[in-house]
Amino acid sequence: MQATRYLWWLVRSQRRRVVAGAVLGSAWMVGLTLPPYLLSRAIDDGLTPGRWSALIGWAAALFGVGVVNAWLAIMRHRVMTRVRMDAAFRSVEAVVLQATRLGAALPGKVTAGEVVTIGFADVAVIAQTLTITGPGVGAVLAYVVVAVLLLAVSPLLAVVVLAGVPMLVLLVGPLLGRLSTVETTYRVRQGALAARFGDIAGGLRVLNGIGGKQVYADRYRHGSQELRAEGYRVGAVTSWIQALGVGLPTLFVGAVTWLAARMAVQGDITVGELVAVYGYAAVAVVPVSFFIEGGYDFSRGLVAARRVVQFLALKPATRDGVEAAPTRAVLRDPESGVEIAPGKLTALVSARAAESAAVVDRLGRFAESAATWGGIRLDEIDLTQVRERILVADNEADLFAGTLRDVVSGRWDPSGEAIGRALEAAMAQDIVRGLPDGLDSAIDPQGRNLSGGQRQRVRLARALLADPETLLAVEPTSAVDAHTEAAIAGRLRTARSGRTTVVTSTSPLMLDQADTVYYLVDGMVAAAGSHRDLLAEQPGYRLLVSRGLVAS
Repeated sequence: MQATRYLWWLVRSQRRRVVAGAVLGSAWMVGLTLPPYLLSRAIDDGLTPGRWSALIGWAAALFGVGVVNAWLAIMRHRVMTRVRMDAAFRSVEAVVLQATRLGAALPGKVTAGEVVTIGFADVAVIAQTLTITGPGVGAVLAYVVVAVLLLAVSPLLAVVVLAGVPMLVLLVGPLLGRLSTVETTYRVRQGALAARFGDIAGGLRVLNGIGGKQVYADRYRHGSQELRAEGYRVGAVTSWIQALGVGLPTLFVGAVTWLAARMAVQGDITVGELVAVYGYAAVAVVPVSFFIEGGYDFSRGLVAARRVVQFLALKPATRDGVEAAPTRAVLRDPESGVEIAPGKLTALVSARAAESAAVVDRLGRFAESAATWGGIRLDEIDLTQVRERILVADNEADLFAGTLRDVVSGRWDPSGEAIGRALEAAMAQDIVRGLPDGLDSAIDPQGRNLSGGQRQRVRLARALLADPETLLAVEPTSAVDAHTEAAIAGRLRTARSGRTTVVTSTSPLMLDQADTVYYLVDGMVAAAGSHRDLLAEQPGYRLLVSRGLVAS
């Protein structure tokens, strides 16, 4: 039901264009019924009695109708192409907006492969489905007109056509139901396989490192074989539908023509009427083909619309009605014992980088926890407010394609001066100078035309430019040299003066700038204080930050 309503929404969103397509499609299909009639008149009134003036007149009328029909066909195709494109772009927009609304909750609700499949394959199928709004209406009218014209020739032939065409459609009906079932199964397997491929591509280096590439490759191969088998089932049903869509109407035309020929031999109808009957039967094939093709498209469209509707129905992880904590409130993670004082620079140190990153995930509400903000549980605060005031900046954050200015600006529209300050604080001015067009230089998706250190500094500049109330930065200087790291540490403290900032790091250069350092062991606070105090009092901390222990 929801899938049908979604398709109807796409129709209503461009009702004028759809109506125009239906009118043009109806006029074109009804126009197809005129040539057989004009041809029969040319034969009976002109050719048979030898009246050349009548023959020329009817031939001219036939030519004129052909020109008009050609124009109607062109205009119908143009309008229906626009209908398809509008439906496709509208669906893509809805999917993208939903993905944006879900935000960080998206990976936990649906795979990236599924989103891609919805955004491309399903949207294309839905767009094709809307084509039936044009010729579908015209097919009904053409069918009625053919029946009326045949009634004027022979009631028997009219009854055969009126009864035969619905029977052809009914013969294909069960196959359309079967198609919906196998198409749904195929679609689910396709999304799962796309997700598996994305996992393999994204983690190829890791899989190589742990020797798991072959295992995942075997799983993908097995899934691909299952998808292929399901595709064969879809293809089998589709081939029968398409074969019957062509074969049955052809047999129907042959049967009607045979019956009309016998009637002509017996003198019940004229030769011109025999030609007209053949033309009417041939024209009737067009609506039948559209009925079958429309049913096929609608069946597949429902499957695709169902997937889109399910995606659009996903809810972000938010609870409305709970206000956020007041400004300059304490962030607390009970699981680790970390407390983030407002307006200060706090550092988290752990021998395992994943442990300090996990604290950041909880404090940024990217993981389930009992973390609080000003005494209020984070998971009870409206997620929109959390995202607006707390920013988590990590080294895996996406860099979208665009100019360097756009990449750094994010969703903001900052001044050139603000961009310059952020780039300076992140020690990224050399990146601007090294690119051919400076800030207007093109950056590839994920910053592939930048080095690892450059990408890290661009991400940091973007985070600083956003100027959140609370910034949680994961290893912001792990990919830069010591000289650059020392400069970034000092400039970060200055740029974030009076603002709450948390960094995870084992670099003495960064830790020396922190107001408070939390030393974590097994994910729990083992000690807290200034960097110098911890160096003097904690041997494990001293060994870790002096690079005697490699963080993993």
